[in-house]
Amino acid sequence: MTRNQIGSIAMLVIVAGIIVAAIIFRERIAGGGSAAPSGREPAAAQGTNAAAGAGGVVHFSDQQIKQFGVETGVAGPGRLRLEVVLPGEVALNADRVAHVVPRVSGVVCEVRKNLGDTVQRGEIMAVLESRELADSTAAFLAARERLNLTRSNFAREEQLWQKKISPEQDYIQAKNALAECGIELRNAEQKLRALGFSDDYITKLPDRPEKAAIVYEMAAPFDATIIEKHISLGEVLKEESAAFVIADLSSVWVNLDVHQKDLLLIQLGQTAAVGIGSSGPTVEGRISFLEPMAEETNRTIHARVVMPNTGGKWRPGLFVTGRIAVNDVKVPILVPNDALVMVGGRICLFLKVGDKFKLQPVTPGRTNGTSTEILHGLDAGQIYVVKGAFTLKSELGKPEEEK
Repeated sequence: MTRNQIGSIAMLVIVAGIIVAAIIFRERIAGGGSAAPSGREPAAAQGTNAAAGAGGVVHFSDQQIKQFGVETGVAGPGRLRLEVVLPGEVALNADRVAHVVPRVSGVVCEVRKNLGDTVQRGEIMAVLESRELADSTAAFLAARERLNLTRSNFAREEQLWQKKISPEQDYIQAKNALAECGIELRNAEQKLRALGFSDDYITKLPDRPEKAAIVYEMAAPFDATIIEKHISLGEVLKEESAAFVIADLSSVWVNLDVHQKDLLLIQLGQTAAVGIGSSGPTVEGRISFLEPMAEETNRTIHARVVMPNTGGKWRPGLFVTGRIAVNDVKVPILVPNDALVMVGGRICLFLKVGDKFKLQPVTPGRTNGTSTEILHGLDAGQIYVVKGAFTLKSELGKPEEEK
């Protein structure tokens, strides 16, 4: 053999040895030929709960069940109240809103109330000095004095005519003058009444100080809260100026938006459970008004519920949700909504199987704000978790060390 042939054979032997060694090493790894190092458990022994969680099973001791407040119940039939859920908004009771305007023009000399203040019926809110009021007061006082003088003159002419001293024509003229003065006085009184003055005020007006003839007091027409203020000291107000806007907030309107698809389900007199957000109070009221025409923009109508607001929690402008029961049906399996959780894109609940809680996918049916009908996945008589399902869901996949 030549030297070159010997070199080629040696090279082939070396390559074959390397291949055999690689195959032996690979088989040893695949078969787990070496034991786990001391101090470490096999992977199968680690995280028993993790493997169980992956299979949808959670182990809880009696102490943990009590600690986390997990409660169970027996699946069975129930009555499901079908509801229509409507968005809405709290609004002022328009029947108890007033624009307080001065009935005469004048200069503001005193402002006694501010935005947000509460007022009582008849309470003075602002004071004006008015030239127009002075003219009306002067006209009344002048008419009153003329009437008194004309009445005295008529009495004298009547006596003279009865005694045949003066002609009948003088008596008739005095009588006509008395009637004209009476009409003039009544006209002046009506003008003062139109300005809001009472009969008692008008009767005592001649005895009041001279400054009272120009002072006009703006009073609250009923018990309310000031929600707008458009008046300042020294400002000139005209008769049409809305100095204050007040509202009685002891009751409010809740306007629920009824969409076209729900119109046939909503009727006057139905009970609506109205709530503010998910954690706010829920109060029941009756639908007292349905708008006869739909909104052009969104084709909805307002269903009005008048709500008491003694505590002031229902603030106008807040968004609310109204639930109106439209039917009540009996279903074979009914569970509370708190029993249902979403896992992997599916609706599930937890079954109590021995000392374990097993995740069970279900098919929900009709639902409302508190309960849901179960069509498949839960049979009557099975024990399931009614409270604490979200706690169990959080335990899915947890290693034992974290529990």
